[in-house]
Parts: sequence; structure tokens; C-alpha cells
Amino acid sequence: MQLVQKVKTFVSEFRYNRGYTPPLLITGILIAAHLSFGILEDYKKLGTAIGASMVTELVLHRLLLGEWRSLNSAYISGISVGILIRSPFLWTYALTSMLSIASKYVLRYKGSHIWNPSNFGIVAILLLAYDDVAILSIQWGNNMWPMLVIWIIGFVSIWRLKRFHICGTYVVSFLLFAYVRSFLSGDPFLAEIAPISGPMYQLFVLFMITDPVTTVKSKRGQYLVAFLIAFVEMIFRMNEAVYAPFYALFVVGPLAMIIEKNWRER
Repeated sequence: MQLVQKVKTFVSEFRYNRGYTPPLLITGILIAAHLSFGILEDYKKLGTAIGASMVTELVLHRLLLGEWRSLNSAYISGISVGILIRSPFLWTYALTSMLSIASKYVLRYKGSHIWNPSNFGIVAILLLAYDDVAILSIQWGNNMWPMLVIWIIGFVSIWRLKRFHICGTYVVSFLLFAYVRSFLSGDPFLAEIAPISGPMYQLFVLFMITDPVTTVKSKRGQYLVAFLIAFVEMIFRMNEAVYAPFYALFVVGPLAMIIEKNWRER
């Protein structure tokens, strides 16, 4: 009877920590994508990315701030790098993760970092080691069920975190600009929207553009920034930039943060 009472007490007092939602969600994306299409080339590469991310976070936070911190963010960055990066070399995974985490402590503006860590690391490694690195570009193909399940779970989770409006604005804007690109280029509309069906975009939409630390605070600003990311992405795509969404966020996100910080001070 005491055991039963203890279990009832535990259940009644249990409170789910929202901070666990992003790590659980990104793990679900990884599992679904790998079981469906085998997106992971090597478990060592994923482990290297996650390990380098966590170690860098622990060391830098301890050295610079004198305390230990949660590794939720580092885990998300590491697993994003492990999924998105394509390279035969382990050092590229480690370096990308280290650059991602280091950017939070080095590239700061008025007390906070302004680049999404994973986005910064990926763009940096593409520029520094463009001959050795590529980005995951597969789509879900005809098997739409894994994509639909992850999108549904992802959107529900993001809605509970009150970030759904950012995802929704971006997706609608992407579809709008895909139609514009189709009209201007003459390419089929379905071909223009096909990239959003892949796991790369699931990570981009659900994690990178919704990162609470590196998105503007005002809700109107969040709508506008999501729209502008899709617009700048269209410009990059029309100029045949393969990794257009990452470049778009790399440019728009920090500028939006800087503008908002100065605006609030005034």
C-alpha cells in the first residue's frame, strides 16, 4: 500500500518540463528519418557531433561564466549537425559543432548571441571547408507518412511552446514564393515546393527559425522576420544557391536582432 501511495504521489506531483520538448522532438525526427531512409551514414559521425557540442558547451560556460549549465541546447545543436552535415571526415562534424557552440559565447551583441548556433556552424563550415562538406538534401519521396507524422507532432509541440505562428508564417511564405519562383522560372510548382518535404526543412522550420534566444521578442516582429527569411531564401534560390534557407537565416536573423535591440533602447 505504501508503494501504491508513493506512485500516486509521484504522478500527482509530476510536472512535465517544457525544456524537454525540443530534444525529444529532434530525436523523433532523427529516428523517423533514419528508419525510413537511413539518413545517418555513420553513428560515429552523429556521436562526434553531439559529443563535441556538449563538451564545448560545458567547457566554455564553465570557463566564461563559472557555472555548469543544461545541455539541452547543445544536444539540439549537435544532433542537428549530425543529421545535416555530409562529409567523409569526422573532423568536419566536430568542428561544425564547436563553431556552433562557440558562436554563442564569442559573437554577441549587447549581452546576447544573435546567430542561431547550428545555423552559424553549418554556414561557417560550408565557407571554410566547401570542398569537404555538403548538406543533407534528400526528400521523403513517395513515403509521406513519416513526414506527416513528424510535421504533426512538431507543429503541436511548437504550438504548445507558443512558437507555431513563426513556423506557420514561414511555411505559408515559402509556398507563396515558390509560386513566384515557378512563375518567373517556368519550373513546375511542385518542383519548387518539393524541398520542404525533406527532413532538412523539418529541422530548419521547427528548430532554427523558432529558437527563442535568437528570434526577436515582439510577435509582429516574429511574423515579419519569418516572412523576410522566406523572401531572402527565394532570392538565394533564384541565384542558384543550393543551401538557400541557411544563408537566408544567417543574414536576416542577426540583422533583425540588432535592429530590435536598438529600437527597444530608443
